[in-house]
Amino acid sequence: MKRIILVTTIALSALTLAACGNTKGDRALSGAGIGGAAGLVGGALVGAPVTGAAIGAAAGAGAGALTNKDQIDLGKPIWK
Repeated sequence: MKRIILVTTIALSALTLAACGNTKGDRALSGAGIGGAAGLVGGALVGAPVTGAAIGAAAGAGAGALTNKDQIDLGKPIWK
């Protein structure tokens, strides 16, 4: 079970890292994905994966929303 969670998290992280975008909303969305995946893994290690994912997603979304295009721009998001 832990291996499935790890593989899924790595795959989702790779997709979300490729999805960082040009707009504030794109960066908030991709930050939430990255933070949620990281929080899921961290939370799973201490027995609270849902809480970890929620905290990670909130932190990632906040970080993405607070950045501007000049600070972080990894290209066009995959969903556009």
